[in-house]
Amino acid sequence: MDFSKHIKKAEEAFQRRNYDFAIELYRQLLELDADLGDARSGLRKALKKRHEQKKGGKLFGKVAGSVPLGRAKTMRKMGKHDACARALESYLDKNPLDEEGNLMLGMALEDGGHFNSARAVYEFVAEIAPKNPEGLKRAGAMMQRTGDPARALEYFERALQADPRDQEALKARKDLAAETALSQSSLDSVQHSRETIKDKARAQELERARKLHMSNEELEAELERLQNLYAEAPSDVEVLSEMAAVHEKLRDPEAALDLIERAQQYRKEDVELAAKAGDLKSKVLKKQIARADKEGDRDKATKLERELLAHEVEDFARRVHLRPSDGGLRLQYARRLMRGEEHDKALAELQKIQTDPRVRNDALFHMAQCFQRKGILDLAKKEFERALEALGGMNERAKEILYNLGGIAESQGQREEARGYYIRVYEVDIGYRDVSTKMEELN
Repeated sequence: MDFSKHIKKAEEAFQRRNYDFAIELYRQLLELDADLGDARSGLRKALKKRHEQKKGGKLFGKVAGSVPLGRAKTMRKMGKHDACARALESYLDKNPLDEEGNLMLGMALEDGGHFNSARAVYEFVAEIAPKNPEGLKRAGAMMQRTGDPARALEYFERALQADPRDQEALKARKDLAAETALSQSSLDSVQHSRETIKDKARAQELERARKLHMSNEELEAELERLQNLYAEAPSDVEVLSEMAAVHEKLRDPEAALDLIERAQQYRKEDVELAAKAGDLKSKVLKKQIARADKEGDRDKATKLERELLAHEVEDFARRVHLRPSDGGLRLQYARRLMRGEEHDKALAELQKIQTDPRVRNDALFHMAQCFQRKGILDLAKKEFERALEALGGMNERAKEILYNLGGIAESQGQREEARGYYIRVYEVDIGYRDVSTKMEELN
């Protein structure tokens, strides 16, 4: 059955800010088909907007939802996944931003085989809890399962930013990167009328180089094998890329960069190769900076740091040009512009992505930082408040925003307002920066 007209009707209600009606329409659709991803996603957004509009008491929401939450946990233990999901939806009606409740809903839907709905919920968790590695990993896994490996890789990258030592995310990223590389190389081979890799043994040999845990001896042996292949086919981009990967693991970014640059000669428009070349150039410069620091040559290190920043600004500008719709790339470009104190250029980039749900929270926060550093404090305050509202809860980012808002209020002589911001940090983290001292000074 085609539900597109009904989805559109619910979206129109959402746009008119008639959130109650939109919620009712989305729920009706989910009663008909529990795996309507668009309806599940729309319901999450509408519940969030209604919550923000009403700003009801959090304690009341918890109390009102305690019965369906308890029922949901019981249903989950009994393996009644659909009943669990319905109970959780009832709980989340009053507590739409509850991370644990949303995660449990995603898992119940996933266990019940409603993968599109689970994907929508995990994406929502990633939006409201951008530093929660579990939510990001589950979003990545569901992206992969529903046939979107590129977005899956993005979510696992974000999970590793939240927890760089997460072994599950590391393995998933490695597998996805290999899968993406193989599919891309296969596509490029067809497009360039070159012979595709059909020999199973050859494919297995190439995959061996992607192993995370290889000794130096194994890596040297792998490099020798690849060099023999390269001697037979010096224009084979896959072999050049594999050789570069081995050199990188052997901590020789200079050699790796040289090989990737050679590969680029054969695929001048390859976005992934361009990104890899940029990353390796950064590694080369960072290695040189570390060496200069070790030798005590601070002047040389400072010069190299400036060179690194200039390279990264130019590199990410090029990447954004190649992928103008990639909000994540534009965000990284803006961050580097900020490091170079090019705040106007950074603002221009951030304003382009402030409506992208994947990076909106970061964009708002960095826009506020730019305005603050430029001394435009009224706009800085406005953007910090928007960023705080978008977070919907207390975490490290929220504490940083509140601390900055306190600083802005102090600089404007608004002591009571400043104290109000600081006290919200103080009541959850007494050791945050110098907030205790701030409280004493403003008491």
